[in-house]
Amino acid sequence: MLRSLFLASLATAAVGTAGLGPLPPLALFSSPEALTVTVEKSGHPTADGTFDLTCDGRAGGSHPAARDACTRLDQLAKEGGDPFLPVPEDQMCTQVYGGPALAHVSGTWQGRRVDAHFSRANGCEISRWENLEPLLPLVRG
Repeated sequence: MLRSLFLASLATAAVGTAGLGPLPPLALFSSPEALTVTVEKSGHPTADGTFDLTCDGRAGGSHPAARDACTRLDQLAKEGGDPFLPVPEDQMCTQVYGGPALAHVSGTWQGRRVDAHFSRANGCEISRWENLEPLLPLVRG
C-alpha cells in the first residue's frame, strides 16, 4: 500500500493532480495502537509491573494477556465509547472500596493519546476498572 501511495505521489508530481482522485485519509499514516500499562498494589505479584501492549493487526508486547486485552479494546472501539475517560466529577458513586490497586495507562488508542489513571476507590472506579479487564488485571478487593 505504501508503494502505491509513493507511486501515486510520483505520478502527481510528473503530470499534476488531474485524474488521480482524492488523497488518502491521514489515518493511513497514524501510529499503531500502543499502550503502556502500569499496575501496582493489585495483591497479585504477577499482575503488578509495567507492560507494553500493541494491537496492530495482532497482539504483541510484554502484557501477560495481550491477545485478550486487544480483543477487549476492539470490542470497546466498536461500542464507540472512550473507556479511558475519567469518572465525571458530578457522578454519584457507591462508597464501596475495592482495594488499593492502582493503574496507569498511557500511549495511543484509536488514534488518540491516552493518559488515564485507575483505582478501585469507589463503585464508579471499580466499574471503570472492570470494564477494561483484561487490559487491567482481574482484582477482587
